[in-house]
Amino acid sequence: MNPVKKKLDKKMLTSPFVLQLLVIMFLVEFVKGALLVTFLPVYLNDVLKASVTVIGWTLAVQYIGDNLLRTPIGWLIDRIGYRTSMLIGVLSTLASVLIIASASSFGWIIVSCALLGIGTAPLWPCVITGATEIAGEEGSGTVMSVVYMAWLSGVGLGPFVATYFIGSGYSTAFKLYIGLMILVVIVALFLPGRKKQKEGLRRSRDSRRTARLGLSRVQRMGLYLSEVRKSMNVSRIIFPAMFAQTFALGLLTPVLTLYATRELHLTNGQFRAFLIVGGGITVLSMIPVGKLVDRWGIKWFLNAGLVISSAVLLVFTLVRSLPALYVLVALLGLGYALIIPSWNALLAKAIPKEKRGAVWGFFLTIEGLGTTIGPIVSGWLSDWINIRASFIGSGVVLFLLLVMQWFIRFGKRAAV
Repeated sequence: MNPVKKKLDKKMLTSPFVLQLLVIMFLVEFVKGALLVTFLPVYLNDVLKASVTVIGWTLAVQYIGDNLLRTPIGWLIDRIGYRTSMLIGVLSTLASVLIIASASSFGWIIVSCALLGIGTAPLWPCVITGATEIAGEEGSGTVMSVVYMAWLSGVGLGPFVATYFIGSGYSTAFKLYIGLMILVVIVALFLPGRKKQKEGLRRSRDSRRTARLGLSRVQRMGLYLSEVRKSMNVSRIIFPAMFAQTFALGLLTPVLTLYATRELHLTNGQFRAFLIVGGGITVLSMIPVGKLVDRWGIKWFLNAGLVISSAVLLVFTLVRSLPALYVLVALLGLGYALIIPSWNALLAKAIPKEKRGAVWGFFLTIEGLGTTIGPIVSGWLSDWINIRASFIGSGVVLFLLLVMQWFIRFGKRAAV
């Protein structure tokens, strides 16, 4: 490795600011993963006797709040800084956990999910903007890999730890989650205030200049979207492809734990083993795969990941043998380890450097629609057909994504 690059990576990864962002990312995703993947589906189904459709809509409330606020949060970061933006989020998340811990009615669960969406909205914009700002051009790939490691570790460990509390009371679990969120609030207090970045100052000046021209908010938003569209250098099929990628995951969110416990009749220990096998392979393989993607290109890894993941999901509900299920879960983990770095590299290729912030916000909004609509459709499929339909639907969507990404083209001609 280039000594300068090695020194840059070390400085970046030991930066207190980056470490604070990674701790916040891990702990918030830990709590969020435990609530959305394991606790809420089981609690709503067992205690409140909610249908899977209702569960899907309940989870979608969280994603709606997260997605609607994600773009305004970028504007907020530029004006009030990381600390205030993140504090608003983590305090809302803490309030959400407190409400769920004491709620006994469906209405309060809905309120808590809305607060959870509001609370997690600043997370990705703050972490991505802050981490890449510290890393700069040369270290952005490394820091993004580390960010995704923190995210996946939290998302995986949260549901894993939550399985220890299923069926044995949840008071201890909520004491843990509340304690973790208090720790997150403390860490957020030490984040820097106003973001000092030339690009941010330039956008602020541009915003004031536009305001002086007398344009309304709607007109300014139209101008913003027009600039984003003009800066794109990729064919428009990338937009439905982005939606499909997160929609496939959204289809699995409400039914994953329910299928494991109700259909497969897995014990908590067996379910934990599934999470370790699948999640562990994804986390451990992602950075090596990312390096191979940088060296050999995107297509082979993305194609392989989509083929493996689609095939596994299509046959998953046909298998009952425990050893065979472990093999399928391991293959699914490998499939997503191939998809995540190669897909993010494909998106990064579509983003011009001078419009990185605007286009990333636009992309995150489109992907957020998939995570919002996916649980709703999953609930409908499960109640009107059966719970296995969500897995089959997810596999079909990934196969369609495989086909769509073959037609993605880059360059000015592609964007026309």
